[in-house]
Amino acid sequence: MGNPQINITQQQILTTLAAILEDMIADWDTEYNGKIGPDIRIVEDLEFESIDIVQFVVAIEEAFKFRGLPWEEFLMSEGRYVDDIKVGETVSFLHQHLNNLLNRNEP
Repeated sequence: MGNPQINITQQQILTTLAAILEDMIADWDTEYNGKIGPDIRIVEDLEFESIDIVQFVVAIEEAFKFRGLPWEEFLMSEGRYVDDIKVGETVSFLHQHLNNLLNRNEP
């Protein structure tokens, strides 16, 4: 009998990302004051700068207790940084990679 797979749901990831983003922008002078959902753009809607994206990545790794996710796959395209990312795209990326890592690391 094999070990059951561990799975983090997309909803759990979205809830965590929304909390991280809300915390990050709480003190910013931004025009955005809506709910953070899958269609929110990190740069366009939340007015993130490149350093904010780095801080977002660090906060994600701390929240999920994983380092070394392949962020370059997600944040770069054809050798250049992407112009913007949606929260939902981040959820999908994390859902795939976190679940792969969790199930690979199980005894």
